[in-house]
Amino acid sequence: EVQLQASGGGLVQAGGSLRLSCAASGIPFDDYKIGWFRRAPGKEREGVACISSRGRTLYADSLKGRIYVFSDGNVYLQMNSLKPEDTAVYYCATGSGFCGLWTDEYSHWGQGTQVTVSS
Repeated sequence: EVQLQASGGGLVQAGGSLRLSCAASGIPFDDYKIGWFRRAPGKEREGVACISSRGRTLYADSLKGRIYVFSDGNVYLQMNSLKPEDTAVYYCATGSGFCGLWTDEYSHWGQGTQVTVSS
């Protein structure tokens, strides 16, 4: 059974940082990716960052320079210089193949973690 659990969300002031964690297990693919997505209130879910099992990374253009994804077994999303518009539920997901930021590239999703950035 594939399990993904995102954690590390919380309330932070604008300009602050947060590190989200994704614990994944039971991934059934030889080559796979772990993606981070977010859904802000009233908006579609959007891709944030991805790291593949080969260590390649991909970032949303709008967030480059403020986010960093890395793995030590768990997958982490480091977010810096947070803005109120970063407020969202953040999810991690897994799928086979190379990194991408489209939701339909991912077959398994975890529960999200709430990030709230106050102004």
